[in-house]
Amino acid sequence: MNIIISGGRGFIGTQMVPALIAAGHVVTVWSRTPQEEKRAGVGAYYWNPVEGPPQPESLEKIDVVIHMAGESVAQKWNPEVKARIRESRVIGTRNLVAGIEKMLDRPKALVCSSATGFYGDRDDEVLTEESAPGSGFLSDVCQEWEKEADQAAQLGLRVVKIRTGMVVGAGGGAVNRLIPTFKAKMGGKLGSGKQWMPWIHMRDIVGIYQFAAERDVFGVLNGTAPNPVRNEEFTEAFGSALEEPWKLQVPEFALKMMFGEMADVVLSSQRVLPEATLAAGYQFRFTDIHAALNDVLKAAA
Repeated sequence: MNIIISGGRGFIGTQMVPALIAAGHVVTVWSRTPQEEKRAGVGAYYWNPVEGPPQPESLEKIDVVIHMAGESVAQKWNPEVKARIRESRVIGTRNLVAGIEKMLDRPKALVCSSATGFYGDRDDEVLTEESAPGSGFLSDVCQEWEKEADQAAQLGLRVVKIRTGMVVGAGGGAVNRLIPTFKAKMGGKLGSGKQWMPWIHMRDIVGIYQFAAERDVFGVLNGTAPNPVRNEEFTEAFGSALEEPWKLQVPEFALKMMFGEMADVVLSSQRVLPEATLAAGYQFRFTDIHAALNDVLKAAA
């Protein structure tokens, strides 16, 4: 298939592009700096999602669009940052669908990123793809984001929305931020440590996107491993894999001082299960947090 990706040079995208090529697909990426795309066999077009629709020629003969572009959530929030987080996802997806609408020969499918932030802070409640949305800034953004993606279904596309949890992978994300903390003997659980963390290994989130592109599935798929863990269990597993046992606790007030409003996301509890993902037939490679972290930290070493 011919597949075009936004966010193809991001944390997940850098792993997804070679995986799709290895599977025999022809891959193109959208980028703000297409001239810097040097990967063999990868085409590139300019697109800034908040500026307007992508170039029509970039969508010619495309079978599947994978849309992952968005401002990083992992930063201290202020009104400007929150506006960028929302606009990059909501306005960006709206512009993408507007571009698809102009095409006479449209792609067959849109696989759009979303996030487990959709569910908000839900304590010990078991959450599946059928669960109602939560409340809060990220939940509101995710709901708007998904509504924009759903507009592509009105144009005849098969739409899949992947609500991604915390991705455990080498070279970026939470793992890269935590390694130096643990090596400095400063690793510890966050707040009470009782909050549930929906995690997923990089190979599985890439696998779910590829599965969604290749199979006749639609609707919401949770991009989370079948066994979410509490923060204290994740912390223990991380320290064990790194051979740096954790001893500390980062109190809530310290997190709020460091991250402001974004600390609420770190402390929120989401016991998310990928029921629809499993029912569709996806087979997870990593279901145990210890095995996942051992694999990733071995690669990161």
